[in-house]
Amino acid sequence: MKKIRAAVVGYGNIGHYALQALEAAPDFEVAGIVRRKGAESKPAELADYPVVKDIKELKDVDVAILATPTRKVEEYAKEILALGINTVDSFDIHTQIVDLRRSLGEVAKKHGTVSIISAGWDPGSDSVVRTMLQAIAPKGISYTNFGPGMSMGHTVAVKAVPGVKAALSMTIPTGEGIHRRMVYIEVEEGHKFEDVAAAIKADAYFVNDETHVIEVPCVDDVIDMGHGVNLTRKGVSGKTQNQLFEFNMKINNPALTGQVLVCVARASMLQQPGCYTMPEVPVLDLLPGDREENIRHLV
Repeated sequence: MKKIRAAVVGYGNIGHYALQALEAAPDFEVAGIVRRKGAESKPAELADYPVVKDIKELKDVDVAILATPTRKVEEYAKEILALGINTVDSFDIHTQIVDLRRSLGEVAKKHGTVSIISAGWDPGSDSVVRTMLQAIAPKGISYTNFGPGMSMGHTVAVKAVPGVKAALSMTIPTGEGIHRRMVYIEVEEGHKFEDVAAAIKADAYFVNDETHVIEVPCVDDVIDMGHGVNLTRKGVSGKTQNQLFEFNMKINNPALTGQVLVCVARASMLQQPGCYTMPEVPVLDLLPGDREENIRHLV
């Protein structure tokens, strides 16, 4: 069986774990890693792989795993889709997903490629769970409570704020889908903490949540990449009231994100050209192996 050749674009926390998931997958091979630094100061774990600054320098790439900051996803995806390469990403600004789907869908259809967006764990695999729960209890209310844990997207957004030397954004659930953001930062010399804190609170990632910004001497002393979710739906099946469903998990945030990205990279090879979110992709397409064997085992 011909293996799927995947490139990892970006090599931060998510890129690191996406590579591990690729190495463990029986149906993938690593085409290479795309980094801003290229092969300069190449980490030891990348010794066996091509490391380049531009994906065009890699050969025969089937799919690119975009382990880039969320706000760079659209730019990278459009360029790569136009090269005839599928893309997958973990874009996590919920309010902008529909617009991104339309934008990348146009490019993907034009070039005969596939993009699967917002494919982390939330949005992503949790989105599939929410969809299923709403299907089996059509009337009702769902609550998604995150954490407590480190939010990758929020942390990256804070690091981009002028004056921030290092950052950690923690998500603290307060119940019924309401969250508090605890942001720990080191401030660069020459910047005032009050100004930096105000800029963080005004960012789209934080403006709708209760956000507390705290200055610390060393962010590394408070970092923990653990995270989790409690997803609850109480609703009605047919005309029967009081149907209650609950889904829980405690996870390493970037490790799970990397694994989901590899699953959807596999699924991208089976879809028609266009842009998709995870609830639109057949769940069996996420798995390696023979389809009928998987059905026999799981159904």
